[in-house]
Amino acid sequence: MLTTNYNAELLGLQDVIVTKIEQTDEYQKIYIEVPRCPAACPCCGKLTDTIHDYRIQPVKDVPSFGKKVVLLYRKRRYRCECGKHFYEANSIVERYQRMTRRKFFSIIEKLTGVHSYTHAARECDVSVSTVIRAFNIISYPKPGKLPEALGIDEFKGNSGGQKYHCILTDLKNHKVIDILRTRYETDLIDYFKTYDRSSVKYVVSDMYIPYSELVKTYFPKAVYIIDKYHWIRQAVWALEAVRKSVQKQFSKSHRIYFKRSKRLLSCHSTCLTDEEKQQVNVMLYASPDLSAAYYLKEKLYEILRMNDASEQRRSFKEWIAEAGECGVGSFEACARTYSRWFEPILNSLIYPYTNAFNEGCNNKIKVLKRNAYGLRCFSRFRNRILFSFQKSAAQ
Repeated sequence: MLTTNYNAELLGLQDVIVTKIEQTDEYQKIYIEVPRCPAACPCCGKLTDTIHDYRIQPVKDVPSFGKKVVLLYRKRRYRCECGKHFYEANSIVERYQRMTRRKFFSIIEKLTGVHSYTHAARECDVSVSTVIRAFNIISYPKPGKLPEALGIDEFKGNSGGQKYHCILTDLKNHKVIDILRTRYETDLIDYFKTYDRSSVKYVVSDMYIPYSELVKTYFPKAVYIIDKYHWIRQAVWALEAVRKSVQKQFSKSHRIYFKRSKRLLSCHSTCLTDEEKQQVNVMLYASPDLSAAYYLKEKLYEILRMNDASEQRRSFKEWIAEAGECGVGSFEACARTYSRWFEPILNSLIYPYTNAFNEGCNNKIKVLKRNAYGLRCFSRFRNRILFSFQKSAAQ
């Protein structure tokens, strides 16, 4: 009797009697049943203790001691006076299932990371379709309210017939709040118009015009911020365009030298050694356009390091005016872009919010998608993303 109790405790199931255990090299076969007690008829509700017959049901369980576990559940079927035959209630396995409840949830738990359904199926010794059916119980409704600091970005999803999807995040608490099927302005409007938007104080995005139009119309009291990375890289790209244009004018050996010195030109001069500064000077002497572009890049970096907001605003206006008349095409285009997005760019220098968290989420989503070789069903893809990030946040 003590052995039976200990076996039941090791098995981790409530109100289970272990009658026999068989061991093989690969499997543990455990014969179980539940205590007999009167059962209520599902038709008439009367209690009955009359047993019609017994049936053995194989049930897959979670592995134990390095072996796969199969429970051979001897379940009773009762007979009522009204003529109804029914199985006893149990806490082991759901109706129509062939695995225990805890194995069912262990399959779902395998999907908290970026593993594919195939990987989870292999780990749990079930089919891929079983893993998908298990995960289909996971579903997330729209969030109840919007966060104080809202991040909006897009990522390449290729599901549900759309190339790009939109991710919404809480930048203050670093949480993913929702995934939208498209990034189109009409769909974003349909989504946000159902919410009370007064709680949103900051909105951060890249320089995508539909986002700015959305913020102007539906978040007029919020501070609109352009992510630092997305506007600073415009100047870095402008410098890179000049470098590529200049290096084409030289011989092969000089072109290779310029190409390998890309990092030296893009870095701030204060981060370079004396030898590296000398190498930069050699390149700048070779072209007036490159020298002018490098000067503008360095001046922009100095503006970013200013602590006084009013001085920063004034210097940035001067930089735009100077870049717009410098005679270097790529920087003139950069100046026009900065002029169009002037206020949101300045807000990024004043307020601490960026889309860095969004970019990290997008990277994880790319890994998830790559491991799965793509996910076609958008609703399942959305639930998988939200499940992964909310589980990660809880841990």
